[in-house]
Amino acid sequence: MAAKDISVKKYVVRLSGEEREQLEGLIRKGKSAAQRLLKARILLKADVSEAGEGWSDNRIIKALETSASMVYRVRKQLVEEGFEAVLSRKQRATPAVARIFDGEKEAKLIALACSKPPKGRARWTLRLLEKKVVELQIVDRASDSMIGRALKKHSLQPHRQQCWVIPPKANGAFVAAMEDVLAVYTRPRDPDYPLVCLDETSKQFLAETRLPIPMKRGRPARCDYEYERNGTANIFMMFAPLEGWRHVKVTDRHTAVDYAHVLKELADRYFANAKTVVLVQDNLNIHGKGSLYEAFPAAEARRLVERFEWHYTPKHGSWLDLAESELGVLTSQCLDRRIADKQTLVEEIAAWEHDRNANNTKANWQFSTPNARIKLKHLYPAI
Repeated sequence: MAAKDISVKKYVVRLSGEEREQLEGLIRKGKSAAQRLLKARILLKADVSEAGEGWSDNRIIKALETSASMVYRVRKQLVEEGFEAVLSRKQRATPAVARIFDGEKEAKLIALACSKPPKGRARWTLRLLEKKVVELQIVDRASDSMIGRALKKHSLQPHRQQCWVIPPKANGAFVAAMEDVLAVYTRPRDPDYPLVCLDETSKQFLAETRLPIPMKRGRPARCDYEYERNGTANIFMMFAPLEGWRHVKVTDRHTAVDYAHVLKELADRYFANAKTVVLVQDNLNIHGKGSLYEAFPAAEARRLVERFEWHYTPKHGSWLDLAESELGVLTSQCLDRRIADKQTLVEEIAAWEHDRNANNTKANWQFSTPNARIKLKHLYPAI
């Protein structure tokens, strides 16, 4: 049928002026369903009246990018059922099947999916929900695909769980520390008082037990699921967001003494000419002035304490530490793979650090205290 023109002698389209005007108005508005607009265009092109174009079926098919059978059905319906029948939606021969989950039943399903899973199960699955809705007589029958469609409509994924830092509600200590850090972030850049954010993470050394297979066209690289554990290392991230500078130090351990030596490097090596280093960090137990006294004599410890202006993110609010964001970049760009030993880790991090510093990559912090008082209103005590 598509290879040659369809015979149109039997189903000739001949529109009146009023019908053409109605179709042209329909297309001009463009608010109707796509299939209805397509039918209107087919009729206008196939019209053999004086005002029409009288196109052949092949020309219509090519111009409108439709099928031969579609053009044939439109012609036939116009001739046999009339103009209004072409544009109106055909009535169902049989009534539509009633939805099993609708209204109150759907609300009960959502409440069930959000509830605590049965004892002995870590989370709800589609199969568990399928059995439970029948057991609770919410519906007479169900299937896992039916449950899946109902949950997908509400963007619910009961099989997944996300770890999150949940802040306390209406907590004065939280908002006081938060607003203190936000105030620090609004300060303009000052070489005499550089802003430095500090955070740390750990990296487990994993060595391959079998040689990985490199990727090929149409196939990703493959590595064996077995690996060899070679211990762990600690990573300190020092990030000056306004300077576009960061330094990553890899240590064997994560102790107060290691932390103290990081601060000494900041004060005496990297920012030796600064009057005071503005330090932002989280509430980890070693992040305190006391760590300096554990690593150095009292006089030296006191000197280092006075070289810093100390600021802490609120508890359960470490997202305010820009060093944590920079660690996230380091993890995704460099550490998200198996690294076998400390030497390799140091070399890879050094290359990443050099590239970031060479590009002078800074942080553009946008969240401010006025934003917090609106968006995080639930954190503020009610007066």
